[in-house]
Amino acid sequence: MKSPLNGLLILAAANLLLAQSPTDRSSANQTNLSPTIVSSSSPTTLLAEANTAYLKGDFDAAIQKYQSVLQGNANRGDAYAGLTRVYLKKKDVEQANKTIQEGLQNADSPPVHVALGEVYFRQGKIAEAEKEWVQVLNSGHAEARAYLGIALVSSVIAMHKRAKAMIEKAYELDSKDPEIQGFWMGSQKMADRIKFLQGYLSHETNDDARTRSYMQYHLDYLLARQKTPRGKCRLVSGTKSTETKLVRLMLNPTLLSGYGVEVMLNGQKTKLMLDTGASGLLVRNKLAEKAGLTRIADLPVAGIGDKGDRSGYIAWANSIRIGELEFQNCPVRVLEKGSVADEDGLIGADVFDDFLVDMDFPKETLKLSELPKRPGDTSSATTLVTENDDDDDAGGEAGDKADSAKQAPAASQGPFDRYIAPEMQSFTRFFRFGHLLLIPTKVGNTPAKLFLLDTGAFDNTISPAAAREVTKVEKDSRVTVKGISGSVKQVYSTGSVTLQFGRLKQGHTDMVSLDFTNLSDTAGTEISGTLGFAMLILLDIKIDYRDGLVDFAYTPQPGR
Repeated sequence: MKSPLNGLLILAAANLLLAQSPTDRSSANQTNLSPTIVSSSSPTTLLAEANTAYLKGDFDAAIQKYQSVLQGNANRGDAYAGLTRVYLKKKDVEQANKTIQEGLQNADSPPVHVALGEVYFRQGKIAEAEKEWVQVLNSGHAEARAYLGIALVSSVIAMHKRAKAMIEKAYELDSKDPEIQGFWMGSQKMADRIKFLQGYLSHETNDDARTRSYMQYHLDYLLARQKTPRGKCRLVSGTKSTETKLVRLMLNPTLLSGYGVEVMLNGQKTKLMLDTGASGLLVRNKLAEKAGLTRIADLPVAGIGDKGDRSGYIAWANSIRIGELEFQNCPVRVLEKGSVADEDGLIGADVFDDFLVDMDFPKETLKLSELPKRPGDTSSATTLVTENDDDDDAGGEAGDKADSAKQAPAASQGPFDRYIAPEMQSFTRFFRFGHLLLIPTKVGNTPAKLFLLDTGAFDNTISPAAAREVTKVEKDSRVTVKGISGSVKQVYSTGSVTLQFGRLKQGHTDMVSLDFTNLSDTAGTEISGTLGFAMLILLDIKIDYRDGLVDFAYTPQPGR
């Protein structure tokens, strides 16, 4: 079992637009309020000023003004909703929850329930969040952010057609809300996305410097793509399925660190670690140069660890061959200095978005096959999804493909809602946040929490907060956890913990515990741990990224 944590998190600026929760511009630990400033302005004027301060990122001023409104008007649900959103932006989920609970007691109203849904969503209570938003709309109140919320939920459960309808309605009601703008623009053509980002970055917002820098990187990438259009990364080989051996990656002559896949990158043979916690293809610079990849634009890389981003860029690969499948014209991410997880690179399983992915670890095989056809679907284009924005078509789902649009009737172009084929009825449904696959997982007898399916992580891990609900948690200086962004400073160990997911249950006498707050803030929902390699190696795992489905099969193996 490998001790470093190899789960890679690549921050995509497009995802940051959909689930923004940037760091406060003021002191990060300043959660106590200064005395409320009483103003002679009317509550309506103060509320407008508070909203303006919030949008500009002046969170302290926004808090004071919202509290001034509530001091004499405790029944103002819109003020409680605004104050709650400030705390969510400050990443103070506990204070956001406390504020919205006070709002429910003093000003029970549709705006309060919409904001309550936003708190639930950040807490990882996806079903509860959706219920709040649906009830608001069913009560006859056309709240734009309730439609936004349902669009977010629809997106993470692969209901892409519904997500598009919901965000269109939200945009119709409030086209000025920046988060509604961001989600809506993500489904538009490249030229429109460029125009939006240029306008968005030209004025003051409530995003922190890091978030804005990633948006700028994303804009630079889109501009570079626009100048040198190459079309979509696409399958050019005749076959649409393949089976290949998983390659053992060794930490030392006796210790297995993970499994890799043999990849031909512009004819250059390499082995990339297969990592469900990573996104796209990430390779070290030495391999990129040897393979003759063409640099497009800068894009830093971030991951587990406390040292922050590392320099990187996006490059073109003319050809990528995996087993019997060959893809051409594909973006690849490159780490400028050093190695990636002690290997030449990583290949995120999400690149096989168009396939049924079967990782049979006991048999050490990777099988890629066609997904079940949706009823009435005649589209046939197959791609390697190495980058979210690698074409000029409207996004929203990988099913929106340029070739499909040219060949198939309008009804089959998408976006599509999830289709659960008869043979997949027993599969477990997951929540997909970008490339992150979050599996509902019970910790002991507590309500299900969200755990990241991560074949690049060394073992199952759990957050201290989740572990403390069922067992003791203590600091553990003996364990070292490392990732792309260096070592994790605070590592803990737990007492006895039992995890239950899918149809499986596994007990642990102790688990490694670490803080997943940064990962949760980036995703926009609470992530309570990882399902990692030391356990997943025992399973045959089938993933349908398109429809948000996964199956875990365990067959006891001799000697294991």
